[in-house]
Amino acid sequence: MADAHQTVLFLCTGNYYRSRHAEAVFNHRAAAAGLPWRATSRGLAIERGVNNHGPLARSTVARLAALGIEHEAYLRMPASVTHDNFAAAHLVVALKDAEHRPLVAERHPAWAEKVEFWHVHDVDFATPDVALPEIEEQVARLIERLTAGG
Repeated sequence: MADAHQTVLFLCTGNYYRSRHAEAVFNHRAAAAGLPWRATSRGLAIERGVNNHGPLARSTVARLAALGIEHEAYLRMPASVTHDNFAAAHLVVALKDAEHRPLVAERHPAWAEKVEFWHVHDVDFATPDVALPEIEEQVARLIERLTAGG
């Protein structure tokens, strides 16, 4: 059954907040739309998440709850992206161009041209009440695009 799905890989720096939110929201909405896609997420530099405590950001848990999306399936510790993650993905989305393009180019140059970059700020530039709804809007547009076959 898993082979029937295509995979979108969401990337952020620490795989703790933005990419995890995108993963959960995408999976919820894709399932509701009957879209044969599944999301996963990874971090490009999880060592930078020294202030990340536990498996998932509290703001992400709270926002998912507000949206009626179960978060328990996403309670795993942040994980670093690997070559195999890139190779298994049909689409790769990094959450912030200015932040993640240099990391992809430095750490995974073979994949740099295959990544779609969004522009969702981390907590240093946008609060969760701004960034998380922005991710939801981007995910909705992505699902529309995939539903239309693009």
